[in-house]
Order: sequence, then structure tokens, then C-alpha cells
Amino acid sequence: MKPSGPLFTLLAGLLLGIFMLSLNATTGTRATSSSNDVTPTQTPAAPSPSTAPPTSPSPTATLPADADYAGRTADDSASVAVSVRDGKAIGYFCDGRSRESWLKGDVEDDGSVALSGTDGARLDGVLRAGRIDGTVKVGDRTLQFTAAPAVKPSGLYRATAEVRGAKIVGGWIVLQNGRQVGILNRDGKPAAAPRIDPASGAVTVDGTRLTARPVVP
Repeated sequence: MKPSGPLFTLLAGLLLGIFMLSLNATTGTRATSSSNDVTPTQTPAAPSPSTAPPTSPSPTATLPADADYAGRTADDSASVAVSVRDGKAIGYFCDGRSRESWLKGDVEDDGSVALSGTDGARLDGVLRAGRIDGTVKVGDRTLQFTAAPAVKPSGLYRATAEVRGAKIVGGWIVLQNGRQVGILNRDGKPAAAPRIDPASGAVTVDGTRLTARPVVP
């Protein structure tokens, strides 16, 4: 039997089409694979500048305000006064009979007070809440005390002079209630001091009029 020409032609075309489809599929897969294998070069991001927070300035230390303080020891046997000016302080301990001590030193920024006097006398305290709390050592005794703000005429007073050939040194503490405690030394011999006029500081010693003045460092 003689093969049909059109059938042969159709089969040949079908085989060619299948071959071309297979070739295109293979070529496309390779092209896609090739494009996926290429990793684009990435430029690393520049590091951002440091943004550390600014350093806060240290707080400025503040000295305790200038003021005067007066009070009593815990056993009510003596008085204590302290005058503060520009970080310096003068203190006075007095029992109004025979024992006294003048002390001086510094007031620290935190309000601590450390004053010293003759013969090992010492006053240590802390200035806070508007008053001074601490201890005072005079001789063989150490006493606790509290001193509150002293507004004139209360406060610490002192007078020095020569009267009838004797050296006079007087110290007075005027408390907030008007009570006065003081010692008058005549050539180093202590005795209870006469009252002063707080308004003027006037005081009479052995018939001589003197002036007691507020004490400041």
C-alpha cells in the first residue's frame, strides 16, 4: 500500500513542534536559573553618627544660708549658739556660771558643721530642716543640743574691753524666748554675766558702760 503524503507531512510537523517546545522550555529554565543565581551587589549603609545624650552638668553645690542659731543642750544645763556666714561658723557654749567655750570652723556644702576650740573643745552638728542638731564637748562632758534659727534680738553677743585695769571678755546667748545666758571673764576669771539690752547691746560692768555686739565669723 502506498503511504499517504499528507499524513506523513502531518507527523513530521508534529514531531518538529514537540522538539521546539522541548528546546524552548529547556532554554527558559536555564535563563531563569542563571538570572536567579546572580546576587546584586549591595552597598552597605553608612553607619549613623553617634547620638549619645549630652552629659548633664553636675549640680552646683550650695552653701547653707547665712543665719544665726541658738538653743539648749538636751539636759537643759547649758546653751549653745552658732553663727554662720559664707561657709564659716563661730559657736559658743555657755552654762551661765563658770564653763564656756568659743569655737570656730567650717560649714560644708552638705550642712555638716565641725567647730573646734581651746583645750580640745569640739562642736559637731548637721544643719538641716532649718536647725542644727549635734553634740558639743567641753572638758570631760559631751552633750547633745538643738539650735533653732535666732532672729534679732536673739542670737550670740560678745563684748571686750579693759575696765579698771582688768581685761573684760563677755559672751551672751539670747534665746528666742528672751532668756539670757552669759559669762563675764575678768582677767580670765569666769562669773555669771550681767544682762545686756538686746536692742542696743548696752551692758554695765563695774560701773562702766560697754556694748555687746552680735558675733559673726
